[in-house]
Amino acid sequence: MFTLEKDKIRPIISIDLNDDEEQWEACLKQHNEPILFLKKDEEIISYIQMKDIPLSETSSLSNIFQAKAVPMTNVSKLNNTISVPVLFQIIGEPFALVIDDQGKPSGYVKREDVLALLFKQEPHGSVDLLKVILTSIPMGIFVVDREKKIINFNESGLRMTKLTSEDVSGKPADSIFHGEHIHQVFAAGQTILNQIQITDTMGVLVDYSPIFDFHNEVEGIIIIVQDLPMVEDMAMEIEHIKNLNKDLNAILSTIYDEILVVNHKGELLRYSETFLSDFWGVELKELTGKNLLELEGEGLFTPSVTRLVLEQKKKVSIVQETKRNKRILAVGNPIFDENGNIDRIIIASRDITETTKLKSELREVKKQSDQYKQELERIKNKDRFFNRLIYCSPNMEQIMEHVTKISHFSSTVLITGESGVGKELIAQAIHQSGSRANQPFLKLNCGAIPENLLESELFGYSKGSFTGADKNGKEGYFQKADQGILFLDEIGEMPVSLQVKLLRVLQEQEVVPIGSTTPIPINVQIVAATNKKLEKMVQEGTFREDLYYRLNVIPIHVPPLRERTKDIPLLAYHFLQRLNEKYNKNYHFTPDALNLLEVYSWPGNIRELQNMIERLAVSADHPALDADFVNQFLSFTSNFNKEKPVFTNVMPLQEAQDYIEEQLVMLAMKQYKTTTKAAKALGISQSSVSRKYQKIMNDRQAKYGEVSF
Repeated sequence: MFTLEKDKIRPIISIDLNDDEEQWEACLKQHNEPILFLKKDEEIISYIQMKDIPLSETSSLSNIFQAKAVPMTNVSKLNNTISVPVLFQIIGEPFALVIDDQGKPSGYVKREDVLALLFKQEPHGSVDLLKVILTSIPMGIFVVDREKKIINFNESGLRMTKLTSEDVSGKPADSIFHGEHIHQVFAAGQTILNQIQITDTMGVLVDYSPIFDFHNEVEGIIIIVQDLPMVEDMAMEIEHIKNLNKDLNAILSTIYDEILVVNHKGELLRYSETFLSDFWGVELKELTGKNLLELEGEGLFTPSVTRLVLEQKKKVSIVQETKRNKRILAVGNPIFDENGNIDRIIIASRDITETTKLKSELREVKKQSDQYKQELERIKNKDRFFNRLIYCSPNMEQIMEHVTKISHFSSTVLITGESGVGKELIAQAIHQSGSRANQPFLKLNCGAIPENLLESELFGYSKGSFTGADKNGKEGYFQKADQGILFLDEIGEMPVSLQVKLLRVLQEQEVVPIGSTTPIPINVQIVAATNKKLEKMVQEGTFREDLYYRLNVIPIHVPPLRERTKDIPLLAYHFLQRLNEKYNKNYHFTPDALNLLEVYSWPGNIRELQNMIERLAVSADHPALDADFVNQFLSFTSNFNKEKPVFTNVMPLQEAQDYIEEQLVMLAMKQYKTTTKAAKALGISQSSVSRKYQKIMNDRQAKYGEVSF
């Protein structure tokens, strides 16, 4: 403990943050203290070093204080006397506050002044800071200078090495510790850890760490020592070895393998209790001292693992064949002496005759298991796919039965139907149901690719066939789909110039890439789809007649949604459930809402229905989606006359009745929105209204091509 000198205590210059900036600037011009303190409500809350204030700049002092101010949290507070623990706290900050008897700040002292004061104290009254630090460390510490002499140490080090300060102070470090390690640290600048040093007087664990100067050169070494347990009683060591030998013998007796110990000449020294009697034909004790290399020459077994280890000087694993058709797995492991020569060979042998047989059988079982696993996975994938096909109408049942039947053949299939009816799903069903399910299924939209690129995509091209082509060439879709199915969507959009090449591929089952003259055989099933009437295009000359007949081997027409109204509730429920699962909702349709969906014509088919269901779910405010809500999003065309019918000419009575019935049904649907309410107003059953309204909408669609949505 020592006392601060009064001339080292500097005055506190502060400004109040509640004052304006003009007062701050005046205060800054009046003093030149290195530290400026910031006060608020008469309390010092932070400080700023004057060197951090750029007075020459136009920056606001408020912004500078906010950016540069340092809180007083870690600043220590001192009395006029300083103890060693407080000294450690001062070292961490540039200054410390000095507190008077009332506990209020009376000034501050800079860190540099405190340290200078520490070293100026008289020797007899000084606090040897380094001595205090070294004494407080429980491990032994020795400090070595550039001349490799010990210049400082602590009491723990003297106690562990059983030396006195006279034995250590100023003495060469290599007279106490290993000189080789000390030299290595000075030479390489690397730490050496966990070095055991045992002498007649001490047993310690030693670490050597370099001390670097500002030029990153080794200027000294810190040697750290720790006590080692003194368990060096020879009797205990011998007893330990005896117990270890007993344990090893017990372990060898329980090992399934036969263990042999052979010397560098190939002579058998010892063996385990387990031995292969069928292999040797005699007791192993009769072979002790015999050379095992000679037994190979006698034809007892082949090859000799001992010979191979001596030749290769490394671990060897082999399978030996015996006269009795036994198969023995032998592993020879060499043990080397200090000169690198083989001193012993440890051989572990095991009879694997039955194991080899079982392994072969297991391989066959695994092969069958893999086949079953692949088949099961194919069935699972097939089931997952068919769960996506939602239908219950008789015409779709008939189509799917037809798909199952034709999927086992490689005939070309032409799928027709309006846009959005699910032609691609039918093509995928053909792939999943047939023998090509494990082969590629590629799809190409003939209308989505420009004509100049469609040819190269379909047929591929050879290296350097045209400018901008890949230097290695490219495989076309036909080659990529080999052994599988190629789905050509929108086949009616294919240019006439490419229809000729497609026809040749279908006829010859081979493809010629662009820029090549060599045909490449392929095995591809073609499934084409279109929403156009190809017969009409053939008559107009926009589609080749021969290609049409080549594609139309197995025609499949997918009916529009308005012709399979029984599927609408199922599809609506399916799409709504998917949205419920995706967004964690609980929407559901009321019966009258499903009736309304059934009577709508759905010109966009399933695609339009799916989009409509999503629109309803996003717009709904309540979980129950009723007919009134659904009707807001459906547009029913009404071209009927709102006035009462007036006949000016005579017409057949039945025709007039049909006309009146159509007007009434349309008027009721427009006014009451649902078939249930309309049926009540008309005085007929709901099923009759639904049937009549659906017939009216289909007739108008066929006659006028009306689009209702």
